[in-house]
Amino acid sequence: MKNACSSVSRLLGKYFDKEANEKEKLLIEGHLRDCSTCRESLRSMEKLRALLKVPVEHALQKENFPWVWQKIEKEIRLQKKPNWRQSLASWLDVSTLLRRRVWIPAAAALVVLLLITAQIIFKKPPSYGGASVVEYLDSPTYNVMVYQSEEPKVTVIWLFEGPEQGATPS
Repeated sequence: MKNACSSVSRLLGKYFDKEANEKEKLLIEGHLRDCSTCRESLRSMEKLRALLKVPVEHALQKENFPWVWQKIEKEIRLQKKPNWRQSLASWLDVSTLLRRRVWIPAAAALVVLLLITAQIIFKKPPSYGGASVVEYLDSPTYNVMVYQSEEPKVTVIWLFEGPEQGATPS
């Protein structure tokens, strides 16, 4: 029973705040029927909530929230607004970036990106510069064409079975 109490006591706060899922609720409610210690813990949480509720509600009634917002708005209006040149200069100012050294990782990432894209863009397509030979043999029954390449070593043979039929590579 002690092991069950320790697992339920960790979930009791979630259950009290109505944040437990259905599986957790069933586990806790089943355990609460048999365990007076956990029931007492739940009652003490309810008592604490009741004790805190009255002073908090009283403080909320005393507080004048519109007055607080008016004070914030007044402070915002009193701040000196920069003219358009100062605003533009602050947007274009890179000295803060140079002082903070945030440009170093950004520049490194840019260099890596440029190197990768340059390799892709300027990649030379493979050329088959080696010599190749095509031979065509004509006969009354079969026609044969042979293609041979030195680089890479490739040999393709076509066998034509008749003058009107299609080619079948072999």
